[in-house]
Amino acid sequence: MRRRAVAASATVVLGGALAGCAGTGATGARQSSYAPYELFTDRRPAPQVTGTTLDGKSFDLAALHGKVAVLNFWQSYCAPCRAEAPALQKVSAETKASGVRFVGVDVRDAKEAGKAFARTFKIDYPSIYDQAGQVAPAFRDVPLTGVPTTLVIDRNGRVAGRIVGGTSYSALRDLVTKIAAGR
Repeated sequence: MRRRAVAASATVVLGGALAGCAGTGATGARQSSYAPYELFTDRRPAPQVTGTTLDGKSFDLAALHGKVAVLNFWQSYCAPCRAEAPALQKVSAETKASGVRFVGVDVRDAKEAGKAFARTFKIDYPSIYDQAGQVAPAFRDVPLTGVPTTLVIDRNGRVAGRIVGGTSYSALRDLVTKIAAGR
């Protein structure tokens, strides 16, 4: 997959498993060596993603075809996930009218802890409950190396961008806005 990184990016593959808290140092602060995001020029179709949300509803990513979909992989106990949650919720609210839909993927977490996380951060978009960790490996063309990781899927159902590690409001908003504009 051909990528255009906005800045230099470091990626570590962790044996194919989604590991915790990518992009952080010992203090939980974002490492400066990570790119704010990657915008892909050679876009591959997103895999089929289905599951059950934390509130027990069925979810199918294919239902979002024609919209920009933002998938954020998180865990309730991950400090960078907690730090980025307000930015994700804010960008979700600001971009919903332009056809952008956010979906969380709560990875290898206790269901009640995931529900508490969503309540604490007032997350109003759905989160797939992925206790078995089956969603991340489906993204073979764009490996997910840890949480948090955010993928942005364009209106044609192709993976268009990625943020590895915690994100900021400005980086997330910039990436989502570019992809929603067709870039």
